[in-house]
Amino acid sequence: MNNIIDGKLYAQELNTNLKISIEQIKTKRKPKLMIIQVGDNLASNKYIKNKLNACNKVGIIGELLKFEENIIEEKLIEEIRKLNENKNVDGIIVQLPLPNQLNEKIITDTIDPSKDADGFSPITLGNVMLNNSNIFPATPFGIIKLLEWKKINLIGANIVIIGRSNIVGKPLANMLINKSATVTVCNTKTKKLSEICKTADILISAAGSAKLITEDFVNRDMTLIDVGANFLDGKYCGDVDFDNVKDKVKFITPVPGGVGPMTISCLLQNTFNLYNKKENL
Repeated sequence: MNNIIDGKLYAQELNTNLKISIEQIKTKRKPKLMIIQVGDNLASNKYIKNKLNACNKVGIIGELLKFEENIIEEKLIEEIRKLNENKNVDGIIVQLPLPNQLNEKIITDTIDPSKDADGFSPITLGNVMLNNSNIFPATPFGIIKLLEWKKINLIGANIVIIGRSNIVGKPLANMLINKSATVTVCNTKTKKLSEICKTADILISAAGSAKLITEDFVNRDMTLIDVGANFLDGKYCGDVDFDNVKDKVKFITPVPGGVGPMTISCLLQNTFNLYNKKENL
């Protein structure tokens, strides 16, 4: 089908370009990304493996720092601060979710904004809102790159986002507003949700609810971006009832192979941008 937006294909192209840029670095030190993991979440293990593999392919040094599930908050904060001080570390990310005894906000806020490869720190997000940043939360960054790659117009476009998280929905809304789009942010409790979505030029679902988006939500001219990461009957899927919706929209991203690879590609780009700023390149 020619209406499928192949995020895997475009991510490979971006990663190849990034690899070339890294190979041209004249200094001896290569960019370095530290991934912090607490416990042994199976989904996290998979995501981390993909991130480390991607680092290796482009020439970024990717390293995993893994801690026991029962680590206390003060100890984890101390370890992050050590990485903040390490001159050879350019990017730091904490793989979410964290165990219940750890305050996610306190932990992620401990990361120095100059090493915030995920783009989650309040300072980074403030600069994103003000359109004054070259570091962006990786998933929104990937979504916008995909839309621009397919030459889908954002200026004046009616865009509906389902999801209001600090990682996807809120920053994405601000980034699209900065691109002169008209943005409506909904959630699963929004009244008449399907009616609102059905009028959109671009619908982006980041609700984390399997098969939420049915044919009642879409129109023939719509671009549909599926950010969902769900498991249904043991199978990985997005928010869209893909088989029933794919022929009823203009463009659609699959899960897997849509937004996911772009998220990793943009994480690597953020790491390289942080490295460049640090090294004054």
